[in-house]
Amino acid sequence: MPMRDVHDIEKLKKINQALISRVERSMDQQGNAFSLFQTAINLESRVRRRTEELRATLRRLEVSNIDLVAAKESAERANVSKTRFLAAASHDILQPLNAAHLTVSALAEIQTTEEGRKLVRQVERSLETMEDLLHTLLDISKLDAGVVETNITDVPLGPLFSSLKSDFQPLAAQKGLKVKFRSTNAVVRSDRTLLRRILQNIVSNAIRYTRKGGVLVGARHRGDAIRIDVADTGCGIAEDQREAIFEEFHRCSAASGSDVSSGGLGLGLSIVRRMTTALDHPITLSSVVGRGTVFHLELPVAATVFQATNIVATDTERPRGYGLFGTKVLLVEDEPDVLNAMTTLLERWQCTVRAATSTAEALRALGDTAWVPDVVIADQHLDGGDLGSVTIAAVRHHLSSEVPALIITGDTSESVTQTARAAGVELMRKPLKPAQLRALLAHLLA
Repeated sequence: MPMRDVHDIEKLKKINQALISRVERSMDQQGNAFSLFQTAINLESRVRRRTEELRATLRRLEVSNIDLVAAKESAERANVSKTRFLAAASHDILQPLNAAHLTVSALAEIQTTEEGRKLVRQVERSLETMEDLLHTLLDISKLDAGVVETNITDVPLGPLFSSLKSDFQPLAAQKGLKVKFRSTNAVVRSDRTLLRRILQNIVSNAIRYTRKGGVLVGARHRGDAIRIDVADTGCGIAEDQREAIFEEFHRCSAASGSDVSSGGLGLGLSIVRRMTTALDHPITLSSVVGRGTVFHLELPVAATVFQATNIVATDTERPRGYGLFGTKVLLVEDEPDVLNAMTTLLERWQCTVRAATSTAEALRALGDTAWVPDVVIADQHLDGGDLGSVTIAAVRHHLSSEVPALIITGDTSESVTQTARAAGVELMRKPLKPAQLRALLAHLLA
């Protein structure tokens, strides 16, 4: 074969090989494109599926959120309803409890034997425990429902400390303890009533779990705040118990040095935590087991400066005598048991009592001008919507005189306090403490 033909054949083979390679590359590219197309389709399907799953999840979350909101609103309504029920129930319970307090007090005054006086004291302690539990449950219910309205004012700590010292010294003395409140002219911004309850519960708890030594309460400036410290020499609190003590019904064990005989329901510090949260007053503690505990309560300092001389003036104005002999009392009360118990108690104090159950009866009791009451004691909520504050106003108008008056009620609402303040009369909550009633009457008549 000629060389030229061989060369042409080789050339054609190379061209054919190149064409075959190009075709193969083209086919590979088409295969790759098809694979990419298939992959894109699969990805799109997966994205669509995941999108649908996400939409379904969002719809379920939306339904769950609606259910949660509804459940929250239902729980809040239940809390408010529970508070209203407890408030109404407490008023009904306080009526016989008040009558029992007054009756026991009258009974105590006619006891001639130590055994009789001992039994009376036991009954009084049981009644006080019932009263404390009732008020505590009502406080917890109100705080949990968020219906407690705080009244933030300037609160001088000096008079508050003096009042608490007077309350706790007898209890501490019974246990052989010392209670000391350092004098101060500091003024804080707080709710006067809630702050007193907070310190009351902390000091009471300190005395309960202290066997020897005592309790010291003081206040010191810390920048733009006042820190109140309540220190005791009690059993102390272990590190792992320092949050648990603020839970309901938590009590230190007798093995840790607590005084079981002092009682306690384990609700005091639970109330403290709720009240300090409501007032935004941080509370902390430091403690050494076997040596004692210090509670620290921080409060904002008031802009005003309280004069220490005011404390002295307040103390000197406190009534010292309790002579009520011959005092004429107009008593307005619609509950028969309370009316009888109160009348018996006042007569034991050598008072002359005229009783009425309504405003109309009170005015009829003043029919003869020869008998003018020295003081009016009226229950606020009487039958038929009648009010003790209205009775007092009617009596004062009838006599053309601002006769001293006292409203007694189991209603714990702020509106009653405002009503008494507006009328210029004193207010006492049921159940009454006879000694406090006698002291207040002596003060009103002074």
